[in-house]
Amino acid sequence: MGTESNKNGTSIIIHLIIINVLFWIAAQLLPRIEIDIYKYLGLHYWAGTDFKPFQFVTYMFLHDPSSIIHLFCNMFNLYMFGPVIERTMGRNKFFIYYFVTGIGAGIVQQLAWTYDLAPFTAGINQLIEGGLSKPIDIGNNIVFYSIGEVTDYANNVYNAYVSVGASGAIFALLLAFGMFFPNQPLYIMFIPIPIKAKYLVIGYAIIELFFGVKNFDIDNVAHFAHLGGLLFGLLLILYWRHSNKKKFQ
Repeated sequence: MGTESNKNGTSIIIHLIIINVLFWIAAQLLPRIEIDIYKYLGLHYWAGTDFKPFQFVTYMFLHDPSSIIHLFCNMFNLYMFGPVIERTMGRNKFFIYYFVTGIGAGIVQQLAWTYDLAPFTAGINQLIEGGLSKPIDIGNNIVFYSIGEVTDYANNVYNAYVSVGASGAIFALLLAFGMFFPNQPLYIMFIPIPIKAKYLVIGYAIIELFFGVKNFDIDNVAHFAHLGGLLFGLLLILYWRHSNKKKFQ
């Protein structure tokens, strides 16, 4: 990189990659001393006792502990798209953009969970409000003898919902690239023809919406978090563009 600003710009990308790698290594080592980093730093469903507000930030630095593929794909895309987006936006705006879109992705994921769990939550609330005059068998060998057991069961279900990964922010970077360089040809693995960036972004959004709505049982990808990153990225870029126009009016 030829200029000092470019060097400084690239450094934020390198720092993000290093932090993510260190978190992944920690996730491999800490269980040996009985510390579950995902319990404390992964983004949990807001109604569970394991949820903490700071998880909207920390979950972005955690990735699938069982495979390095999740981490590698996100960091590769960060390395490929991050520097050019940072140089286009400027360092400060890039920093804001990355974290706002990552947090936004977490917010959208929380809304998706709330929608999915609405029938379950309604049933639990009905049991609590009605009281237990006798044991209630809800199937699967689960019998409630007290309201406390009902709330404990609900909390265990809520705490099982957890999301990790920087994918929401990474998708937002792809969106930014598509908006700043819409006609730039990009190549996708196994597809021998180039695709313009704007069409690639639209295609990704459609795919994520499809899989998010279908909610396949075998799919544990947080598709609505990806869509959340795209949405917040779009809103932030449009806001900045509108603000810049007002300055020159």
